[in-house]
Amino acid sequence: MEYVARRSPRPAAGSLRVPGDKSVSHRAVLFAAMAEGTSRLTGVLDSADVRSTIEAVRALGACVGVERRDESGLSLRIEGWGDHGPLDPGSAIDCGNSGTTARLLMGILAGWPVNAVLTGDESLSRRPMSRVTCPLEAMGAAFQTRDGRLPVAIRGGELTGIEYDSPVASAQVKTAILLAGLRANGRTLVREPAPSRDHTERLLSAFGVEVGRDTAAHAAWVDGPTELHAADAAVPGDPSSAAFVLGAALVTQGAVTVEGVSVNPTRVGFLRVFERMGADVQVREVAGAGGEPVGDVRVAVTRPLNATRVTAEEVPSLVDEVPLLAIVATQAEGTTRFEGVGELRVKESDRLEAIRAALTALGATVRAGDDWLEVEGATLLQGDVRLNSLGDHRLAMAYAVAALAATEPIWIERYEAIDVSYPRFTEDLDRLLGR
Repeated sequence: MEYVARRSPRPAAGSLRVPGDKSVSHRAVLFAAMAEGTSRLTGVLDSADVRSTIEAVRALGACVGVERRDESGLSLRIEGWGDHGPLDPGSAIDCGNSGTTARLLMGILAGWPVNAVLTGDESLSRRPMSRVTCPLEAMGAAFQTRDGRLPVAIRGGELTGIEYDSPVASAQVKTAILLAGLRANGRTLVREPAPSRDHTERLLSAFGVEVGRDTAAHAAWVDGPTELHAADAAVPGDPSSAAFVLGAALVTQGAVTVEGVSVNPTRVGFLRVFERMGADVQVREVAGAGGEPVGDVRVAVTRPLNATRVTAEEVPSLVDEVPLLAIVATQAEGTTRFEGVGELRVKESDRLEAIRAALTALGATVRAGDDWLEVEGATLLQGDVRLNSLGDHRLAMAYAVAALAATEPIWIERYEAIDVSYPRFTEDLDRLLGR
């Protein structure tokens, strides 16, 4: 699908709610499937990625019923497999474009005597899986991969807890190991070089699992074997989705409020960057859901934006928002530098190269290395170009935001990728722009 994105007719203004958090939605569905008893979940993101997780747990024996589907997301009733464990699926489990589905399932299945094969689409099949399979093999599971990538054949079994120093700060890696640790004998501990998203640690406690944490050492652990018990959980709004509509406020000199969104500190690093650039950022915490702090976030621009430096230590808290931040940086005076962003090269696409090429095509001055990116501003973006999202939802949305500040329209190819995380993004953006 090709979409024609156009310059904003006015500053973005208004308030809205974004869909449920993708990371929390995946975990809530998976944990409910693992648990003993029946869980009820609300606000679950209704998107392609989360549907991959739902279909996967159904294939493994969980009973998933959709009680309601509306603008707030899915309300699900899930009867987990509990002590009986997952079933042999009988055929390959298609994880679609979802790295979270694939990597977390490896950890879940590692401790059960089942045979399963995980597959994915062309994009997911290029992403590295050995960062998960290697520590799980050290615990006692067996995997067969295609050069460290999907398809992955899993043979689970008896596991022993390990102490693992992860070379990367990755919530998916950490979660896969901790989930395997629930079935392992003894303590399973993961240390990271920097803090990653802590949704797993927060949500597991709601399902009756005690998770140890040493925040100073960036470590988390579980003592196994232990069981999950059914729980009711509400999924808050997704801050990564919120970033793109809030970014529209920055590039159009407007003011936008997103209500009921997760303000988990491990997820809102982009707000701190917005603030350093000169935006007025206000966060009002209002409640909690799914173990997450929830608030209303308002971003407004009342003066010219300035460039900033994003350090490697910050990146885990904003890694999915770097394409959007690079767009915003084109509208900020000076050179914005992103450091330690090499992880973007192994996302749904090589996001680092893609954003460099796209901004260059739009007339911006951009430089990139293996793990860094520099963007000069302020730049009047040119437009009248075709940009391919490469099937990557973050790129598709970033390009739509770029068009708001461009002189001519931008044709975005494979725009349907937004369905992975934010299916109604175009409608929400148009509403804020009065289109």
